[in-house]
Amino acid sequence: MSVIEQFWRTYSDWRGNAAHTVTGELRVLPALHSPQLGNQRDIFVLLPPGYHNNTDRRYPVVYMHDGQNLFDRGIGFAGNEWQVDETMNRLAAEGIEAIIVGIANTDKRFQEYNPFPQMWNGNGDSYLTFLIDTLKPIIDRDFRTLTNRQHTGIIGSSMGGLISLYAFFQRPDVFGFAGIMSPAFWIAGGAIYPYTEQRPFVDGKIYLDNGTREQSARRMKQLLVNKGYQLNQNLVHIVETDGEHNEAAWARRLPDALRFLLKP
Repeated sequence: MSVIEQFWRTYSDWRGNAAHTVTGELRVLPALHSPQLGNQRDIFVLLPPGYHNNTDRRYPVVYMHDGQNLFDRGIGFAGNEWQVDETMNRLAAEGIEAIIVGIANTDKRFQEYNPFPQMWNGNGDSYLTFLIDTLKPIIDRDFRTLTNRQHTGIIGSSMGGLISLYAFFQRPDVFGFAGIMSPAFWIAGGAIYPYTEQRPFVDGKIYLDNGTREQSARRMKQLLVNKGYQLNQNLVHIVETDGEHNEAAWARRLPDALRFLLKP
């Protein structure tokens, strides 16, 4: 029995008889315990289409928050999803492949995705420690990953975007690229701005976006440019006309975000 078969369930087995919209090979590690947070959550892993064809090949890894909203409308927020599985299938045809790790949120989402304790008892540092010290070793043990920072990224939207940018600057030893979609930079009175300004420059890629029907990320874009990031080289900022704060918007923008972040 392989490691995957021993510890990870197929998505269809995990869902039972319930209908779903998942395409490709999606594995589930149910109820992973976090000693850092004292709770548990489901972990989803989407494997590249050719994963089993070449057993010597290793892949970049992208960690994504709000994991239950990424692959299946049946469990997604308000019946919506990011269509990550369909997107990765299309990108594979372009030669862009990665292992996607979806980390389900819990009822402590506001605390776990918030790195600033002065608001809502933010506990983002413990969440990142869970991701790095508990989850990442499991992923690297059970799947053929490229483990170095250049091939390890983190992506999220709204508060998931906030914790993703924070992770990029807080743990540059782990993350070499970050996708920040529709970020909730207003948390804790905009504390992410002085935090980012004061942190050292981190070599890597940053994708940043927002729609015109939500808060702008333009201030952060300018701060990052002032910090030394170069537009359309190691920094991209996209403003989607009429884009709203929802899964449909993030699904539309995700393919280009991943193209930028995953291409060498």
